[in-house]
Amino acid sequence: MHRSQLEYILAVEQLKNFGKAAEACFVTQSTLSAMVAKFEYQTGIILFNRKTRPISVTAQGREVLKSLKSINREFQILDERINEIKEYEEGKLSIACIPTVASSLYPLILNKISQEHAKVEFTIHELTTKEIEVEIINGTIDVGIVSIPLKNKELIEYPLYFEDFLLYDCADKMKLSSYRVSDIDLDRLWLMEEGHCMRNQVGKICELRQQKKINGNLIYNCGTIHTLIKMVQMNEGVTLLPRLATVNNSHLDNKCIHPLSEPVPTRQIGLITHKNFIKRRMLQFLMSAINGAISTYIPDRLSQDFVVQPFD
Repeated sequence: MHRSQLEYILAVEQLKNFGKAAEACFVTQSTLSAMVAKFEYQTGIILFNRKTRPISVTAQGREVLKSLKSINREFQILDERINEIKEYEEGKLSIACIPTVASSLYPLILNKISQEHAKVEFTIHELTTKEIEVEIINGTIDVGIVSIPLKNKELIEYPLYFEDFLLYDCADKMKLSSYRVSDIDLDRLWLMEEGHCMRNQVGKICELRQQKKINGNLIYNCGTIHTLIKMVQMNEGVTLLPRLATVNNSHLDNKCIHPLSEPVPTRQIGLITHKNFIKRRMLQFLMSAINGAISTYIPDRLSQDFVVQPFD
């Protein structure tokens, strides 16, 4: 089996389309289709059901693909070890970040890492925590930036920093001199939509799980920090925002941002990789870039004393 053959098969499995897979692999569709068909003929196992739209994996194909993904991971490990021996700093690194971190962290680090590591090809994504876990285990994402701990035995966690939550209250009323979590008006509280770790965390802080109704009949779920802020402002609502999301954010009214009294609700942000991940040098410079970028904005007094876990 040729390595290119392996790459073609995995591309079809990921994209569920021969044409898109061929484009991603920089070959003609006829070449890719012929190589996949050759593997199926040699093994006597049909990997893909070509009659479905999109293309689906057969039951026997799923079992074969598990082994092919393991082989592909070993090839990736070999590539990295060769680069280490040659002392090359080149290759590819795919990074996925949860949206509640990406919007504030990516602008702080992406230019720096791309300029300082010009021979590394970076692919950047914004995904939910669960999506990142699945993609890392499948081998399509190298590194995730998420709220930890996740306690997934297939993954390794690398703690980065603690980040506190700030109150964002847009009501036109007398402001308190000091806010506690218990002071939050739950009737005006807005949360992210389900699937975002910040919703789970904020919900834990307030012991609340509910959809938001506008005018009593329109249910609205916010999918991004930007949308959440806009809806809070329009409806004189209240929410909790991670500190980095408030840094240099032109969408916020700074007069509405308030720190919370101790114990301050805090989350821990970290990197996650597959347990067999080997791009150690790339991981180290990414960690260094993140820690250097956020050091100005995150208070060093924060600790795990009141960390809100990302999931139930």
